[in-house]
Amino acid sequence: MYRRWGGLEGLVADALDLAGEDGWTPPDTGTLAGDLRALAREVCDSFADPAAAAAPTAFVAAAFQSERAADALRAFYAERFGRCEAVVERAVERGEAPPGTDAGAVVRAVSAPLFLRLFVTREPVDAELADQAAAAALAAVHAGAFTGARR
Repeated sequence: MYRRWGGLEGLVADALDLAGEDGWTPPDTGTLAGDLRALAREVCDSFADPAAAAAPTAFVAAAFQSERAADALRAFYAERFGRCEAVVERAVERGEAPPGTDAGAVVRAVSAPLFLRLFVTREPVDAELADQAAAAALAAVHAGAFTGARR
């Protein structure tokens, strides 16, 4: 391990780089509500099986210990959330979201309450909570909360 990656942080960074090269595409259910719900449920499903959740949980933990791992995790999620922006862009085109809606902020808003429970409070997540997170993000979109200056 040390010869190839130089340590755990190199292994984590390499694994996250490879994970970002998958063929995953965001959902396209035909509505913003359906797409946000599907995204939120995918987050829950990713962590439902302890064996499947072990690697992504280890990546998050490693990011707290190593700046290199944190950079790799940040890049992974920036790329993954970037793919998800199409969900919001399609909604704007269909008139379901106001023009100028910050697609990245919407996608992060769907995942944030789930990640808070998974990694901060260590509470379980399920489909009901996923639907609630999606509904809250959708209500914020309709209220125009994600329009304006981008951060």
